[in-house]
Amino acid sequence: MKQIFSCILLILISCVTSFSQTIAEKVSDCQEEKNKNVKYEKQLNDWAQLGRYRDANLKVQPPSENEMRVVFMGDSITDGWNLAKYFPGKSYINRGISGQTTPQMLLRFRSDVIDLKPRVVVILAGTNDISGNTGPMTLEDTAMNLTSMVELAKANNIRVILSSVLPVNDRVKNKEGVLLVQTKSRPNEKITAMNDWLKKYAADNRLIYLDYYSATTDEKRTLKDGLSYDGLHPNAEGYKVMQSLAEEAISRALKK
Repeated sequence: MKQIFSCILLILISCVTSFSQTIAEKVSDCQEEKNKNVKYEKQLNDWAQLGRYRDANLKVQPPSENEMRVVFMGDSITDGWNLAKYFPGKSYINRGISGQTTPQMLLRFRSDVIDLKPRVVVILAGTNDISGNTGPMTLEDTAMNLTSMVELAKANNIRVILSSVLPVNDRVKNKEGVLLVQTKSRPNEKITAMNDWLKKYAADNRLIYLDYYSATTDEKRTLKDGLSYDGLHPNAEGYKVMQSLAEEAISRALKK
């Protein structure tokens, strides 16, 4: 009898525990869904994220007569670049926003670039267009947006540096030991096609082409090992490579 009672008790405890876990999982799922909805709502209310740098832009003073001000416009690769650390003493302003595509950058180009009155703008964009962060996009779509940014910059006497899209790889693992696959959403052939267009457009329009790709790609046309923490975004070593290339390109642009 005691054995039967013990078995029933164990079954009841198991059922209660299972039910509690199910409730907890559902609460967790609801919270995750709520967080996603809040994120999406913010994106809808400010799709181009014009508010991201609004306060910071108001604090930017007009450049002094001899100031060589440069604005870096881009996505997460720019956003994650500590310009003060890699370019100490330089009047460089970071206006990168993680996850952004060229249509979003175009919408904020006036407030985040033109109104800051730089001598030079370094544009690094396109990888999120390829991955479709804001919906499917063709190379022609990206080209139109970049062309518009270049024309706006030129109309305001801002020299333009067009950067290549960086390669990616699938050889980096996350904390759980799972390989992070980057080439599925950013195929090598699409990156190469975009860079071919960027290089030609820069040459045809007498712009500086900043070729990060050639310096960071291997023989398989993927990102060299040791330059990224996830196969997409640069780590400290990756930014070191980019630093010297950017400095050389900016120096050339300022002499034009």
